[in-house]
Amino acid sequence: MALSFRFWRLNLLPKPSLSHLQTTLKALKPLKQKLSPICSLPMSSSSLNSLNSHLSVSKNPTFSEPHNPTACPQDDLVVLGIETSCDDTAAAVVRGNGEILSQVVSSQADLLAQYGGVAPKMAEEAHLQVIDQVVQEALDKAKLTERNLSAIAVTVGPGLGLCLRVGVRKARKIAGSFNLPIIGVHHMEAHALVARLNERELQFPFMALLISGGHNLLVLARDLGQYIQLGTTIDDAIGEAYDKTAKWLGLDLRRSGGPAIEELAREGDAKSIKFSTPMKQHKDCNFSYAGLKTQVRLAIESKNINATIPISSASSEDRRTRADIAASFQRVAVLHLEERCERAIEWALKIEPSVKYLVVSGGVASNQYVRARLDQVVQRNSLRLVCPPPSLCTDNGVMVAWTGIENFRMGRFDPPPPADEPEDIVVCLKTMLTYDCFFTGPFLRRIPLHCSWSRIHNIHLNTLTTINMLSILVILSILQLYSCQYGSCSTVAGV
Repeated sequence: MALSFRFWRLNLLPKPSLSHLQTTLKALKPLKQKLSPICSLPMSSSSLNSLNSHLSVSKNPTFSEPHNPTACPQDDLVVLGIETSCDDTAAAVVRGNGEILSQVVSSQADLLAQYGGVAPKMAEEAHLQVIDQVVQEALDKAKLTERNLSAIAVTVGPGLGLCLRVGVRKARKIAGSFNLPIIGVHHMEAHALVARLNERELQFPFMALLISGGHNLLVLARDLGQYIQLGTTIDDAIGEAYDKTAKWLGLDLRRSGGPAIEELAREGDAKSIKFSTPMKQHKDCNFSYAGLKTQVRLAIESKNINATIPISSASSEDRRTRADIAASFQRVAVLHLEERCERAIEWALKIEPSVKYLVVSGGVASNQYVRARLDQVVQRNSLRLVCPPPSLCTDNGVMVAWTGIENFRMGRFDPPPPADEPEDIVVCLKTMLTYDCFFTGPFLRRIPLHCSWSRIHNIHLNTLTTINMLSILVILSILQLYSCQYGSCSTVAGV
């Protein structure tokens, strides 16, 4: 059974000039002798040998890094984090020692209530209206200016493309204007690593359960950037199930469905309605909430609940019925988490017997019922449950800034974009494939221009910005020529 996973960073490349491309061409050939094998996750020896013969990453890049992370003491690092992956516009300033200098979040609660969920185009417009204000407020609260920053970290995916590009454009504008390195952050990796900000004893390896409106993910974190996927969502995530159930029950969505369901469930009988636990027959660690959502919807219809009547206006009998459904749903939804975590812990301990922690993060992790039930799971397995504070479980700029700090220390960042870079001409190559690409697709890492390329079968263009297609075609041609020169030529597709 395939049990591997890797989070990928997007490599945001500035719009190349002709002189830059010529310089890159001259630099590529001598790099072949400098390349060293990249670190990989477990795989068969034959596959590993083949992989190492083709893919490698240079420890000595040819371009000049704008900042040397080893030259800046860890405590002196100051990173601005920007998060716009979904419906919250967030920014925060965090110091290298973990001190949160500021944290600002602008919610779209009214839009959520109006549209019954996230409307991407409306969410983008809301981000555009407040992004400048949110970032400036974060800097003001930290009593800093852009000149005091060491780097900019920004969420680059996964998320809604229309929303992501608002944050990316803002980050690149600041980075270009003040000559700052920029760090692309994977949203789910940020949820996993933010626990290390408050829990300094949390060292690799550890397990992480990431639960939110769009994702359910069980991973074994072996090191920074190295994650083995134990389970993922095959249809709907638990947060989506909470939101839909809250909507069907006529609850107030301004705080999102999770808190509304949890509050109402306290009034209900959790065993009054016999919902089936999802995927009982599947002996893996994957999640599925589509079937449970259907069960809930049918139960609501059978009880003749009118969602247009808000819970505040419901009769006492109607309210009790809604509370029973909410409690019964929550019990089974979390039971599904418990069963998957039990099995995942068993698997993880076989791979890394030294695992001592289970990190639970993401928006749903702020649910106290979820925390209490999962705490019982880890205690039965002699582990320790680590949950970030509720304010750091939901989407926030702190987790992005902290993940940026962790990557910056390892030298994983991109140079400043041009100060005069037009917003509508940005080249962005996306080398982040599907979560299961380790076994089912080409094994790609974050490979900037100064590294050797081979087995390039899928290069996806990011939707964060308008693409200068001619520039991209030139880059891809250069990469393929370089790959062919060293006998590892393969088809470049997906453009």
